[in-house]
Amino acid sequence: MQDINWNDLRVFLAVATAGQIGRAAVALKVDPTTLGRRLRRLEQHLEVRLFERTRDGQSLTEAGEALLSKAEAMAEAARGIDESLSSKSGLSGSLRLSVAEGFGSQFLTPHLAAFANAHPNLVIELIANSGFLSPSRREADIAVMLSRPKAGPILSRKLSDYRLMLFASKDYLSRKGTPEKPSDLEQGHTLISYVPELLYAPELNYLDEFHAGLKAQLRSSSINAQYRLIAEGAGIGVLPFFIAYPSDDLQVVCPDQSILRSFWLITHQDTQNLAKVRAGKDWLTACVKSGRDQLISPH
Repeated sequence: MQDINWNDLRVFLAVATAGQIGRAAVALKVDPTTLGRRLRRLEQHLEVRLFERTRDGQSLTEAGEALLSKAEAMAEAARGIDESLSSKSGLSGSLRLSVAEGFGSQFLTPHLAAFANAHPNLVIELIANSGFLSPSRREADIAVMLSRPKAGPILSRKLSDYRLMLFASKDYLSRKGTPEKPSDLEQGHTLISYVPELLYAPELNYLDEFHAGLKAQLRSSSINAQYRLIAEGAGIGVLPFFIAYPSDDLQVVCPDQSILRSFWLITHQDTQNLAKVRAGKDWLTACVKSGRDQLISPH
């Protein structure tokens, strides 16, 4: 019998971990059709069926479960070889970071060039959008999330707290007046916030925490779009300090009111000790340490 193609085993592991061919294709950066073809080739080679198609995706058969433990052991050995080589030649390969949109685009990007310069052979992928890729499904090497996952083969710790407050442009306040308390926002003011049905994390639903029943007239799924709306004088909205703090044109509204949220650092338990993952975690920790005042308060 011809030897098994290791790339086909990588495909099998990705589908087993993700539970769906589409997710596995994203993780491996290959076309789903190509991935499916490789999976069928492996099944034909082994003369067994590895997955059953379900309504939610792909579920391992008994033969698939038996292969999974062997394939995971092979993957762990390969990571050990890669780790040994990296220690001699510097970090290489790719490091994918999945973070919240605002945290990635506004807070981390000023620090990213220095990290890249320190590791010239490492490809760094910063996924900063509405939603998170999952380390437990190996879609990302490291994730910075808004809450601590309750299950999965992951390790998590708090990275940092951050503060949110109400902000408006000085131009808006000169036209509409400055509210003295959150209840004043109910009349005569335009509020800016997220689209309720499109919230990717419940931690982003915070208008009610300032005053029960507040509704936004201008809504966006993007915190960067909300920031631009507030900066352009369209209304009052909630922003993290690390986004609003650098602007001289924004003013805090109701300064006695604020919300604290937390960022959580998440890695897969099998890859947490890889050199590139350790380097990424150390870099993120250094970033929040140096920017603590920007995260919590400018005062």
